[in-house]
Amino acid sequence: MSVFVEPIEKGGSGRKFWRVHLAGQSLILVRYTAERDENRYFVVIAQFLARAGVRVPRVDFHDEKEGIIFMEDAGGEDLWSHRGDSWPARRALYQRTLDEVLALHTQAHLAEGRPHLQQEFDAALYKWEQEYFIEHCLGRHFGLGAEEIAAHVDRARLAQIAEHLAAQPRCLVHRDFQSQNVIIRDGGVCLIDFQGLRPGLAQYDVASLLLDPYVNLAEEERAELLQHYLSGLLGPGRPGEAQWMALYDLCAMQRLMQALGAYGKLGHKDGRLHFLAHIPVAVPRLREVLSRIAGMGRLADLLERKGCCNSPLAKAGDIAEPCREDAEQECGAAD
Repeated sequence: MSVFVEPIEKGGSGRKFWRVHLAGQSLILVRYTAERDENRYFVVIAQFLARAGVRVPRVDFHDEKEGIIFMEDAGGEDLWSHRGDSWPARRALYQRTLDEVLALHTQAHLAEGRPHLQQEFDAALYKWEQEYFIEHCLGRHFGLGAEEIAAHVDRARLAQIAEHLAAQPRCLVHRDFQSQNVIIRDGGVCLIDFQGLRPGLAQYDVASLLLDPYVNLAEEERAELLQHYLSGLLGPGRPGEAQWMALYDLCAMQRLMQALGAYGKLGHKDGRLHFLAHIPVAVPRLREVLSRIAGMGRLADLLERKGCCNSPLAKAGDIAEPCREDAEQECGAAD
């Protein structure tokens, strides 16, 4: 019996992955350390989500003491790999993806045996995301000093937004719901890298997917997908849509700030310069969102003056390829 083992590049943050081919089948071998607390809870979260009816890879074996997991091979065809397909083809995949995360948002809290989860989205975490952006994007990447930042960033308004979001009813959210963390298999989708699962707002996940800096969705495409999700969530007539969308913009601001902070940190502080290529894509998306939020006009104007918003958005094929290492850890969880 022949066995063939191939490493999978995606990893980092104390995790390594291999695809093991055995007797005409394949499994994924994961070796993890306790470097990040969430690594220890991956298996119980996977089992919990499966009980909730959310499609995730099946876990076949787990040795917690040795940090070894054997799990179903969901394949290497992620949603990101379809970024160049026609819109009708991509639309179908994105709709299935939104249907899957809707099940997470509406059913997971009903499942038995809720496991240990990461820090919930409270005011402190929202404020951390804001400061992460201010420090690593505005300060480290754009080189702005404290006085210039203070002149354009209304921290009192940001704190107010953090408190407002923290006061909303929570569901369970993926936390890093972007195109690399959705596997396409047998016409359906399978969610991966969900170890950051925590209580939060559904709008955060939806904004993470539709404003993903690794993929370019046209404005009308994003609008169509939002309507698909809202139809499933709110039903006929979609009562409460205006309130939901107002929270969506605030969550989109938070997610893009967090991602930009991560790109700035990884690119400048950690010397991984390829992450900087995503900043010119993410900044215009943040500015667009800020333009719809009261009290954020000065920051939106600042981003425009920095020059990132004066050229057209990159086409889907021109967007830099995402790193397959640990961007999902930096962009999906607080340090």
